[in-house]
Amino acid sequence: MPRVLDVLRLHSDSGLSERAIARSLSLSHGTVGNILSRAKEAGLSWPLPANLDERKLEALLFPKAMGRPKNRTVPDWNHLLQESKKKGVTLQLLWMEYKTIHPEGYQYSQFCERFNQRKKKLQLSLRQEHKAGEKLFIDYAGPTIPVIDAETGEIREAQLFVATLGASNYTYAEAQWGQDLQSFVGGHVRALQFFGGAL
Repeated sequence: MPRVLDVLRLHSDSGLSERAIARSLSLSHGTVGNILSRAKEAGLSWPLPANLDERKLEALLFPKAMGRPKNRTVPDWNHLLQESKKKGVTLQLLWMEYKTIHPEGYQYSQFCERFNQRKKKLQLSLRQEHKAGEKLFIDYAGPTIPVIDAETGEIREAQLFVATLGASNYTYAEAQWGQDLQSFVGGHVRALQFFGGAL
């Protein structure tokens, strides 16, 4: 508060500009301007009234924010958790649907945080420890990937083959045209070569 008092005193008594006050008190020009505009809005002038102590001055110049009203519609988290398990459903998609129905609802970051908190409460997990290089998890991941032939414009759907080491989560991925035995075995061979597990 002493800096605030100095700003008000210098502005009134010496008639210095905001920049000159800022230089003399080693404050930014914006800080000085902010203090003076808050004092003007509060109807304060120098000298300050004798009954105005530092606590009252601070309350006048920097009132505490009242916060937003908490009248947001809480989503049906159980329904959203079930929906999130469906193929192609993302948390952003669920939030966009929620906001369409409830525009006053949670913003995306708050929605995600609350969704994840709810998910943790319901989710039982078994912690597994993997020794380095001991296990390699292999599968085809999610939806197919459209691949466009640059010459013909033909679109073909590719499968995504993924191999991940258990301990480090170090991952190898490749697009394949199918999930047949030859593709599956070939993916294994290339993954092991990538990880340095085979020559």
